[in-house]
Amino acid sequence: MLALTTGCHNLPHADQSAPEPTIYSQTRATSNAIRAVEKAQTVAANAFGTRRDINDTPTAETSVNAASPIALTAFDESTLDESLLERATLDDVAAPDPAALDIEPIVLQHPQVLEQAHALEQPVVGFDAMSTGMTLEAIEAIALSNNPTIAELVATTQKAAGFRHQVGLWANPTLGYNATQLADEGTDQHTVFISQTLITADKLALNRSVLNEALRAQLLQLEAQKYRIATDVRITFYEALAAQRRIELIRDFRSVVDKGLDIAEQLKEAEEGSQLEVVQAKVQKNEIELALKQAEIRYQAAWRELAAFAGNPGLAPMPLHGNLPNEEPSLDWSDVAASTTAASPEYQAALARVSQARANLCRQQVQPIPNLDVQLASGYDNGTNSGLINLQIGAPIPVFNKNQGNIAAARAEYMRASREVERIENSIQARLAAVSREYDSSLAAVQQYASDILPNAEEGLNLAELAYQAGETSFVQVLVARRTYFDTNLQYIRSQAQLAQAKAQVDGFVLTGALDSVVDNSGDDSLRGLTLGQQ
Repeated sequence: MLALTTGCHNLPHADQSAPEPTIYSQTRATSNAIRAVEKAQTVAANAFGTRRDINDTPTAETSVNAASPIALTAFDESTLDESLLERATLDDVAAPDPAALDIEPIVLQHPQVLEQAHALEQPVVGFDAMSTGMTLEAIEAIALSNNPTIAELVATTQKAAGFRHQVGLWANPTLGYNATQLADEGTDQHTVFISQTLITADKLALNRSVLNEALRAQLLQLEAQKYRIATDVRITFYEALAAQRRIELIRDFRSVVDKGLDIAEQLKEAEEGSQLEVVQAKVQKNEIELALKQAEIRYQAAWRELAAFAGNPGLAPMPLHGNLPNEEPSLDWSDVAASTTAASPEYQAALARVSQARANLCRQQVQPIPNLDVQLASGYDNGTNSGLINLQIGAPIPVFNKNQGNIAAARAEYMRASREVERIENSIQARLAAVSREYDSSLAAVQQYASDILPNAEEGLNLAELAYQAGETSFVQVLVARRTYFDTNLQYIRSQAQLAQAKAQVDGFVLTGALDSVVDNSGDDSLRGLTLGQQ
């Protein structure tokens, strides 16, 4: 439960630094993110070898980088400090000097960003170059390079950085000319004036603090999307790999069934068997052929889904290289739930939205403090043949509009964002509970099949065949033993696939939805209009 406060005392002050992304820093970070995605194909084998230990118990010092990501760069506050965020305080920006901010004019026109963004749009060669087969690491790397949601979220971070820069800009000064008493010759006055709106109450700094949190949330959404892609790719890869294994198993078993049918026909011709045994052997062969067709259909469908996640839907199927798990550790799900929630980028993004809502509440509360409109004029008075200087200072008086509506709305949004954190936390717990059921049940099945069921089924098949050859049992018992052995092997592969898929979801913070629509919460520049228009 998050404590709700309506004041601004929780915001950073001059002696308490708050990270604030700059346009230049965000440009560099975006370029780094895109380069990291493009390099993923070459370093995937090493990167994906680093997985977080889901048995780690979180402590009071747990941070976003407490858990190493499965294949991606985890959101690390220290990394953001160096590559994305500048340290600034609200008090430093009472009168900002644009020339001193070291900000490049327009992020989206930065040549390096344009070059990297253009590279993101190009199809990554990878599938066709691997005619011998595909590994999970290679598909993950290609998916991170080709999946369009990554480029979309990179664009939203650029938007958020642009808005954050825009809402902190000072108003332009006004330069003009004024002439009075023109109809009264000899008494006319002519002046040149300059006027400027002086923003008070650090409104510009507060504007930036609001959009800074929006940028942080979008960066975390980008990190979460990487996990969604990796998890969906893994789930589908193991589904396709299991289908491939089933095809191999069925083809091997089909040769056994074909031999059994030949033996049954030979025994009938030798009048040592019956037509019933031949028919039963044919039925078993037909069932095997049907199972093979269904396995091939499942493999084709899983491959098409995998290719779509990887950004190449038209790719022709090819063999997959990988292993289905024979063993995984038992997990303490209370520890897993705590560590998953604490380190989840989805949860961290929700916390950033709470910070954004709190910053916006503080911003709305200072809106009634009026800005100053200052005008300085200098000219000549023909009536007195002397120069003149005029100074005018004005401010709107907050009598009717005290921004009370926006303050109430900001307070409500803060409460909504706080409840959203609770919803996401509960959602993570619920999704993890469902995954834990699949993980534990499939783990138990894999262990039982490997230790007892498969050895017993194999022994039963061998005994049935020996007994039939010795004339001690009927051909029906051989068919039953074969079918049992075949079915137990198929169930074992199914349990292995389910265990691998459950493990992938645990490693990926139970985040899925590689091709779901991207939510753009990059914000807008409306706070600037609110700052300059106090009516």
